[in-house]
Amino acid sequence: MILANFVLLGVFLVLLLIGTPVGVALGLAGAAAVAIGLDLDTVAMVGTNAYTSVAKYPLITIPLFVLTGVIFERSGVAARLVTFAQAIVGPRRGGLALVATLVCMIMGGMSGSGPADAAAVATIMIPSMLKAGYPRAFSASVIAASASTAILIPPSIALIVYSILVPGVDLRALFAAGLIPGVLAGVAIMLPTVLLSRRHDFGTAERADRPPFWPSFRAAVPGLLAPVIILGGLRSGLFTPTEAAVVAVAYGFLVGVVFYRNMGLAEIYRVLADAAETSAIIMIIISLSGLFAWAGSTLGAFDFMAREILAVSDSGILVLLMVMAVLLFAGMILDGVSIYLITLPILVPIAMAFGWNLTWFGVLMAMNIAIGQFTPPVAVNLMVTARIARIPIETTIPWIAWFMLSMGLAMLLVILVPEIALWLPQVLGYRI
Repeated sequence: MILANFVLLGVFLVLLLIGTPVGVALGLAGAAAVAIGLDLDTVAMVGTNAYTSVAKYPLITIPLFVLTGVIFERSGVAARLVTFAQAIVGPRRGGLALVATLVCMIMGGMSGSGPADAAAVATIMIPSMLKAGYPRAFSASVIAASASTAILIPPSIALIVYSILVPGVDLRALFAAGLIPGVLAGVAIMLPTVLLSRRHDFGTAERADRPPFWPSFRAAVPGLLAPVIILGGLRSGLFTPTEAAVVAVAYGFLVGVVFYRNMGLAEIYRVLADAAETSAIIMIIISLSGLFAWAGSTLGAFDFMAREILAVSDSGILVLLMVMAVLLFAGMILDGVSIYLITLPILVPIAMAFGWNLTWFGVLMAMNIAIGQFTPPVAVNLMVTARIARIPIETTIPWIAWFMLSMGLAMLLVILVPEIALWLPQVLGYRI
């Protein structure tokens, strides 16, 4: 068993270091450990466990919300939200950077995915920010950091995965718990954005005119209604989270085809194909990580690691800070869904041992992973925005450091005051 546990973790780390895709690394490590540590009858369960990892009804929400995000990205919603945000912010130093943050937060309430959010907003905002006098590296950094709020603001794909993997956690409570920390994270991005823009005199060529408020608001209403429909339907009990995802897709097509009339059959086909490709990647990762989790659980590897972490200290706050440090490092090299799938079998027993509220802990994990999404060396959000801005990632580090600090302080506030996350689900009557 000791050899099998070593193989499980060793093979995974080696494959990851040589550039193997995360899902493949997880699956091969799990299969290798099972082959060494268990009997042949158990080895025959490898395929079955890989299948059962995705054969879960709540997982239907993931491809549906992915499709929702792609629809709103292609239907022209983002462009209209930019105009509306400009009408709110007006011409001021750092105004376009604030607009980018606001639009990222609203789009996060539709896509649930940081990279998708970053791609949609960067495509529209970076050319405008460059014309207004913002440096490429600063523009890419602001949008990458702002898009990370999508992992907190519902509907978050990562929080959906968390609710499925952690028994007894209500997804509606998780969505509600992520809303205020998500807004707090957005504010934490806005503050250094404004200060840096003023200090370095960015945005000197911004338009002096402000778009008319009411016409821009009317044009943005179909997009603004999407989060209202999703969260309002969940709160009223009109539909379940899975049904909410179906309603969101139907509403997205209604917006693109009927309201804005810029999605023909060819565009609908491309939207479906792109969403299917993204969903397939996520589902493969979930399937193969399920095999990894089953192998680690059967071999006792996760129990051993949890006991070792608990033996470090009996101070809950010290262990929590250690866990947060590990998650931050993981967030720099892995995507949010993979981190949840890999770490939760270890972290849930630790959370239960210290009596941490699992809804609050899920939000803390999301905030931590959000920081990792724009922190080099990998930084999935930053990779997207840097590619669109046509710059190397290393040029963004002086700006990214400010956003890491401000988001870290926001996360520390949620650690010290759990009510920031738990107040809203309690008011709404959800079980936390």
